[in-house]
Amino acid sequence: MKKNHLKLFLAALVISSSLAIYSCSKDDDEIARIVPVGIAQDPNNFKGDITNGQVVTLDATKVYVLNGSIRVKDGGKLIIPAGTRIVATAAAASYIIVEQGGQLYANGTAASPVLFTSSQTTGGSWGGIVICGKAPINTGTTGSSEIGNTTYGGTAATDNSGSLMYVRIEYAGADFATGKKFNGLSLFGVGSDTVVENIALLNNAEDGIQLYGGTVNVSNIVSIGNEDDAFVWTDGWIGTGSNIYTKRKTDGTGNTGIKGINNVASPNASPRSNPIIKNVTFIGGTSGESHAVTMYSGTYATIDNIVTSEWAAGINIESDSSVTYFNGKKKITNALFEDTTTKVSLKSTAGTNVPIVDTTFTEKADATGAGNGKLTPTWATGWSGLQ
Repeated sequence: MKKNHLKLFLAALVISSSLAIYSCSKDDDEIARIVPVGIAQDPNNFKGDITNGQVVTLDATKVYVLNGSIRVKDGGKLIIPAGTRIVATAAAASYIIVEQGGQLYANGTAASPVLFTSSQTTGGSWGGIVICGKAPINTGTTGSSEIGNTTYGGTAATDNSGSLMYVRIEYAGADFATGKKFNGLSLFGVGSDTVVENIALLNNAEDGIQLYGGTVNVSNIVSIGNEDDAFVWTDGWIGTGSNIYTKRKTDGTGNTGIKGINNVASPNASPRSNPIIKNVTFIGGTSGESHAVTMYSGTYATIDNIVTSEWAAGINIESDSSVTYFNGKKKITNALFEDTTTKVSLKSTAGTNVPIVDTTFTEKADATGAGNGKLTPTWATGWSGLQ
């Protein structure tokens, strides 16, 4: 009986091992059999549309030459795995736009980020990335993006345009019309189910990242060396921005760390821009824009754990409704103004200085900002290009 049990045990072991080997081999074969479709078929000529129902998955072992525009149409999906490099070569004609209902999944890792770059290592060498969602805005029920003339906005606060994780975007911001440039990353009416985290915007010729309304939350944002503002919101953005680290170009030029706006044409438009901003560091320089943070045209916000360094002014708030919201209300807490001449200033819509009530902001001598005071936060090292 013992021998029979032993034989049965050995037979079962052989069968299970065979099944495991077959299973692993089958999975490996399926991975190996991923066949490029649509615009992914020619990495040296990467451009065109991804249409409804089409899923285009890139190969991380290849370099994709972006020599035109890519449009992810309603119902289309572009998947960019960790470690993929996309190199733009066609100046303003090189950009990626995700239309309403389309989705972009660019999911890198800390060890292997997704890189969008240019063959020319100067700001403005290509367009950038534009995502248009269906979340609310305050410039109308819907709008048309100046970049790509694509519809955005709506009533779907939880709209999902995909996810961007551990992504680096550099040398974008090309001129696409007279006086108009791309940003590194433009989010038009993007919804809260879209994931945007661990994003680096480096050496772009316009804003690093700009949010045009919507409800998307963003976290772990590095915005450095951009020629305009590092982080901008407008048109009714209601979301959370956490762990934001910005720094001007090494020559000290550039504009604000944050520019917050509700609606330039209608400061009290609804939904009103009212984000939660927390754990942020803004490093300035010897020239350029004087304010680390400037908020106007009716925007609201709550700001906590902020560090500013090397600015003429820390936080500037303008327009009657914005000033009324902030003045004396402790909407700015745990602030450290290092090498900053004027900590907070208020101006009316007419441009006159408004006296600051002493409870407008609170200070904290050991505020950590984005995580490490004015130094590079540990979460940003490596994948973002920072050491």
